[in-house]
Amino acid sequence: MTTTFITGANKGLGHETARRLVALGHTVILGARDPERGAATAAALGARCVRIDVTDDASVAAAAADVAAHEGVLDVLINNAGVHGPHGDPGELTGADALGVFDVNVFGVVRTTTAFLPLLRRSSDPVVVNVSSGMGSLALTHDPSRAESSAVAPLYAASKAALTMLTTQYAKGLKDIRVNAADPGYTATDLNGHSGPQSVTEGTDAIVRLATEGPGAGSGRFIDRTGPIGHS
Repeated sequence: MTTTFITGANKGLGHETARRLVALGHTVILGARDPERGAATAAALGARCVRIDVTDDASVAAAAADVAAHEGVLDVLINNAGVHGPHGDPGELTGADALGVFDVNVFGVVRTTTAFLPLLRRSSDPVVVNVSSGMGSLALTHDPSRAESSAVAPLYAASKAALTMLTTQYAKGLKDIRVNAADPGYTATDLNGHSGPQSVTEGTDAIVRLATEGPGAGSGRFIDRTGPIGHS
């Protein structure tokens, strides 16, 4: 039985990832900031809800302690929680804007990964999946055939570029854990006002693939639903 914890799993990509992994036989722990909404969602999916606010050290520590007390081990950590932040004219951005986006999309991943490492190391095949974005790729954002090339979301894009690099650094430094990044692609979620052409199921293909691969599948990769994509 594979035990999987997903942050930001109350809706969108996190919710669909949880649904699919429960269907595949995983014991899924649904991480949500709102415990009431999270509990209702978890009950409907056949998962268990644990409150977690990835911007709060105490909340993250309490979530890890909860999993330690109930499951005792973690096989897969999916760092899915994310925010979009301001889009459009970057001339109006503030330092507070930047701190808010990076606090969830990058610093939250650091907090959560560090807190859950002891539980991951109890697994025979520990896995971390970071939900990044093609918006953080120089190659994709400069390719006129890609939707990423026309979007202006400075802090989101910068934070996802940082997350992808963080993933490769974790992969190099954590030799005992498989750490990879997934690009969901342009998926219809609340994050973009449901404007994306992909369904949430299509958007979770890469996440689910990385969460269900067997030992030896490789670490430090960045993939979308069709396969590896460039880091540049």
